[in-house]
Amino acid sequence: MVRITLVQGDITRQHADAIVNAANSSLLGGGGVDGAIHRAGGPEILDACRDLRASHYGKGLPTGRAVATTAGRLQARWVIHTVGPVWSAEEDRSELLASCYRESLRVADELGARTVAFPAISTGIYGWPMEDGARIAIETVRQTETSVEEVGFVLFDGRAYEAFAAQME
Repeated sequence: MVRITLVQGDITRQHADAIVNAANSSLLGGGGVDGAIHRAGGPEILDACRDLRASHYGKGLPTGRAVATTAGRLQARWVIHTVGPVWSAEEDRSELLASCYRESLRVADELGARTVAFPAISTGIYGWPMEDGARIAIETVRQTETSVEEVGFVLFDGRAYEAFAAQME
């Protein structure tokens, strides 16, 4: 069973085999975690994302899917990019959010990654309520069969950390 840890901090400073990027479908960088990973990782990540757009993902990466690139200058071997859903009060998109975690772990398994650092996907600019996002993240990682030995949730602030800690109990 995968060991789950919580860290309050900056995902770009984590030592892990793979860091998960809460990307937008363009894969070309953006705000929040996505922008921070692209800035810290350097142009190698953007170049790899442009190659993906030119080959397999001409229309962008679909929501709930995941794909890996180099980690550039980050202290990781790979970045796994996944596109979270935008939260909606009218439509239940929980399965898409769960798919981000499952698909990222599937890609990590294909890469042979043993340690993976996740952000709280979709809980920033995409508006997912933090407590529900934490519940879906923890439940999905616990229920997903994987060779990954340790998943670290790297949470930007105290509010996110507390929401995830409450789900761990």
